[in-house]
Amino acid sequence: MPSLEDELFPSTPGKFKIDRAHTMNRHFHRCFGSTSTMFLWALFLVALTASYLSFQSFVYTGSRYLTASWGGIQWEKQIRHSAQIHRSNGMSVLVTGAAGFVGSHVSLALKKRGDGVVGIDNFNNYYDPSLKRARKSLLNNQGIFIVEGDINDARLIAKLFDTVAFTHVMHLAAQAGVRYAMENPHSYVHSNIAGLVTLLEACKSANPQPSVVWASSSSVYGLNEKVPFSESDRTDQPASLYAATKKAGEEITHTYNHIYGLSITGLRFFTVYGPWGRPDMAYFSFTRNILQGKPITVYRGKDRADLARDFTFIDDIVKGCVGSLDTSGKSTGSGGKKRGPAPYRIFNLGNTSPVTVPTLVSLLERHLKVKAKRNFVDMPGNGDVPFTHANISLAHRELGYKPTTDLATGLKKFVKWYLSYYGYNHGKAVN
Repeated sequence: MPSLEDELFPSTPGKFKIDRAHTMNRHFHRCFGSTSTMFLWALFLVALTASYLSFQSFVYTGSRYLTASWGGIQWEKQIRHSAQIHRSNGMSVLVTGAAGFVGSHVSLALKKRGDGVVGIDNFNNYYDPSLKRARKSLLNNQGIFIVEGDINDARLIAKLFDTVAFTHVMHLAAQAGVRYAMENPHSYVHSNIAGLVTLLEACKSANPQPSVVWASSSSVYGLNEKVPFSESDRTDQPASLYAATKKAGEEITHTYNHIYGLSITGLRFFTVYGPWGRPDMAYFSFTRNILQGKPITVYRGKDRADLARDFTFIDDIVKGCVGSLDTSGKSTGSGGKKRGPAPYRIFNLGNTSPVTVPTLVSLLERHLKVKAKRNFVDMPGNGDVPFTHANISLAHRELGYKPTTDLATGLKKFVKWYLSYYGYNHGKAVN
């Protein structure tokens, strides 16, 4: 008895008349008529697709390698020269975010006292990259080489550690800013979490392992109302994604310390300001708008309470960073294996003297000799907190940290730099 297939597609020509479409259907079903044949075809197509994707990946990787802005004999020579130590018992430090505000100041301070310094920065456009380029020029003039690259580039980081046996890492690269997190949350995860892990992976695999000091943030205290903020206070109520990524960083670094024996120190910065600062900070944008005759927005908290910040001058922050490097202790791992307990520390670096934002504006008016046009607005729900206040007793005891610059003095230095850098002509800023 003929099968259904035989009835539909007879093997003997002439049983009944068929058109071209029927002929094509017959060939198709002969090829794919059985389950096993269809499976083999599907397997072939999957293999073909995989081969194509692998080839594309190979081409992409090869092109990246050929167009990379790093590598080569001359590049390695510059790295080693910049990392040379010029003082007894000095250190060789890899500074991430070296073209940033804090990173550039710390790099200069280390180089000035004779330590070896190599920087890395990706020069992103979160704020005007020309300011970062200008900082880079300052560093270059002092013999500090800055690698242009991303801390998420594991090959680049590994190459740096292969080229120089860094004794310390000062990790300052991060996506900063509380409010920007609402616009571009993925950039915070990319830089502050993924980038941190990439760097720590390189550090734990290095032999010898470096000691790591990194920038956490006072924002981890979040909605905590106990003041002043102490390192032992709870930090499980972040008010912003930025704060959450910094809190995550503290948990991640603790894990690498525990498992791999990395010596790690986290620094909770409190509102750092000063020359060569970040344009997204309030004191910076206030200065620009006051000089240009534009109104400034002054936020107020609940019940119209003035916001207050523990403003900390950059020179004081640098002293805390350098003191943390000097007292960091050694990592205890080798080749990614822990051989004993290593130091794990967290310190507040603040000024201990919170100042209200209206007082900040008044000080700027005095130094600029221009009256501000103030526009008071209720603070939006963007993750900002109403006040910060640092307890620095632990940093004072362990690091010898003692801030010496009050806000009036620090702003005077900032304004002098600002007018010099941007220019000021007939009552109008050049920028």
